[in-house]
Amino acid sequence: MPSLLEELKEIEVAARSQLAEARDDAALEEWRIAYLGRRGRLTLVLRALASLPLEERRKVGAEANRLKEALGAALAQRQAQLEEARLTAVMERGRLDVTLPGRPRAQGRLHPVTQTLRDVLHCFESMGFQVVEGPEVEWDRYNFEALRIPRDHPARDMWATLWVDYEKDGERSMLLRTHTSPNQVRYMEGHQPPIRIVVPGRVYRFEATDPIHDWMHTQVEGLAVDEGISMADLKGTLAEFVRRIFGADRKMFFHCDYFPFTEPSMGLLIDCVVCNGEGRLRDGQGCSTCKETGWIEVLGSGMVHPEILANVGYDAERYTGFAWGMGIERIAMLRYGVEDVRLFYQNDLRLLEQF
Repeated sequence: MPSLLEELKEIEVAARSQLAEARDDAALEEWRIAYLGRRGRLTLVLRALASLPLEERRKVGAEANRLKEALGAALAQRQAQLEEARLTAVMERGRLDVTLPGRPRAQGRLHPVTQTLRDVLHCFESMGFQVVEGPEVEWDRYNFEALRIPRDHPARDMWATLWVDYEKDGERSMLLRTHTSPNQVRYMEGHQPPIRIVVPGRVYRFEATDPIHDWMHTQVEGLAVDEGISMADLKGTLAEFVRRIFGADRKMFFHCDYFPFTEPSMGLLIDCVVCNGEGRLRDGQGCSTCKETGWIEVLGSGMVHPEILANVGYDAERYTGFAWGMGIERIAMLRYGVEDVRLFYQNDLRLLEQF
């Protein structure tokens, strides 16, 4: 029967051989339990020391403790080797070949309506106008009353209003704004002339959608109030706007119009961007974009009604002003040749990626 010293040598040889063959954490744990665990081979030898004579116990005990430390160190070394091998494999799999061209990543871009809005605002900012914004949920007073549109006035039929379920003095008084003009009144109430502002924002109408109308659209309105402002200033400002946004070759046409808050009022038209003002396409068919007139309306404008100036505390005898309003979706349709306003909000990348 071999002595315990001989058994320790056998254990060391077998342990080191099996440890070298371990290839993963599971195999290492299995090895640790077999040799260093509570019921491992080395642990059983240490338990048998009590039955040995004192002198032999010292020799076997010293050898057993040396072996235990050696096997523990060997286990730690093998664990480090396997971890290094794993990291090396991961790095090899993820290695970049810098000689290859990089993979292109798709880049986002601004929505065509947002692009147009920024271009329009930049145009007026360069002419000295300041951008101001206001609430989209508005009071009846600012949206209608302060703009010369009382409750019983037929001009209210021009705005298909989305009312908020809120009443004051027994009548509905809160709504989703139908235009950005209310913020012009708000601004005038808190500021004295001279004033030059543009007011962008979403507006809402309770109406059916079609190729040129939607229930929500983006609007930009402008306002200038000062001494001596005339219709000539308005026409010059809008002419510069058309030149910068649509190009210097575009023709313009002003015609009389009606708005409750301006007097006199006028609309601005440009020659059709589809048929170049001819009214007919190259194939001889009539142009549906301009309805064969050769002109497309871009915006409405006019001189601020003196009554509105007086309502905000201005001296209507001293100050005059002009205002205009336009739908940004309409401007984007004309710039990019889009025939249906609803296409802008259908999230179809085949359309949006063109801009």
